[in-house]
Amino acid sequence: MRTVAVVGASLAGLSAARSLRKQGYDGRLVVIGDELHRPYDRPPLSKEFLAGTVGEADLALEMDDEDLQAEWLLGVRATGLDRTDRAVRLADGREVRADGVVIATGAAARTLPGSEGLAGVHVVRTLDDARALRDELARGGRLVVIGGGFIGAEVASTAYALGLGVTVVEAAATPLAGPLGETMGGVVSALHADHGVRLLCGVGVKGLSGETRVDAVLLEDGRSIPADIVVVGVGARPCVEWLEGSGVELDNGVKCGADGRTSLAGVVAVGDCANWYDPRTGAHRRVEHWTGARERPDAAIATLLAGGAVEPGVPRPPYFWSDQYGVKIQFVGHAAGADSVTIEEGSADDRDVLAVYRRAGEPVAALGMNQPRLFTRWRKQLARPTS
Repeated sequence: MRTVAVVGASLAGLSAARSLRKQGYDGRLVVIGDELHRPYDRPPLSKEFLAGTVGEADLALEMDDEDLQAEWLLGVRATGLDRTDRAVRLADGREVRADGVVIATGAAARTLPGSEGLAGVHVVRTLDDARALRDELARGGRLVVIGGGFIGAEVASTAYALGLGVTVVEAAATPLAGPLGETMGGVVSALHADHGVRLLCGVGVKGLSGETRVDAVLLEDGRSIPADIVVVGVGARPCVEWLEGSGVELDNGVKCGADGRTSLAGVVAVGDCANWYDPRTGAHRRVEHWTGARERPDAAIATLLAGGAVEPGVPRPPYFWSDQYGVKIQFVGHAAGADSVTIEEGSADDRDVLAVYRRAGEPVAALGMNQPRLFTRWRKQLARPTS
């Protein structure tokens, strides 16, 4: 293998490039990214960076003395993959021919239809997104967050600490019910009310009002919520449009095996755009977590360099964390399919809980709120191979 192209220059792409060198690949390495920035850390964008306690230099993922001997093509988007020549076509007309391709194009924030061009409306996905929102939050005012998921909750928490009046609007009856289940989703989302942040659940957003700048969020039940700033946090879509017609099977992202292999030989996928098969659940799942973007490229690169002649392992259970209102929230495993959840330590009322999810009596997930030590034990236990 003489040339490998890594398409995507965020954490998953950088981790893939590092894995290539770590696993002995010494050929040409090309890293392609649609942003102009070198790889940076995204989790602080909705928290410390917005609050102004972390600067841009602190977000850098590369070490000062790190040199992967890679060619960085930044600020240019991939537009296609030619499976015959295994060439990555770029928006500026260039193409990169490679013996191996790593797809790491991530995901993009979903937007609210009709909000394009309206000042004061933001998403939080990229460094440029966070820069723009940080500048507006610094002026204060009334913030409405559309979507009570983790990004929305983190922005609400940060804005509350900055002194803004905050309202969160969530279409579902219980925020975070998807990743955490109804019971614990309710416990975690109660943090908003604990701190005087208004939470409106079970109501959708009809649209926004304002001529050149947003001035209110219009709800489907007829209410109008005044707003100086609006953050749309309604999830992300995998950036895989460029792969249409390439022969790479797409299904909620790039459909992969348990080691990142795709339907095309010599092509693997990692990170937020990759829908890996999980032997623990017997299903494919796209994981948009920092740890997955950092850990899974090792397996994918081993598969790529071996030409697929390696036995897929079992990925560790997905893990993520969040910081809201001074509470450390950690989760590992799969809440979906659990038939019970029990509090093993602490109190839900005090927001210092350790909860374990079980299916047919077997632990399948754990949630910690300010329980890092006990949570770490459960995380290790859940990572043990199943019989």
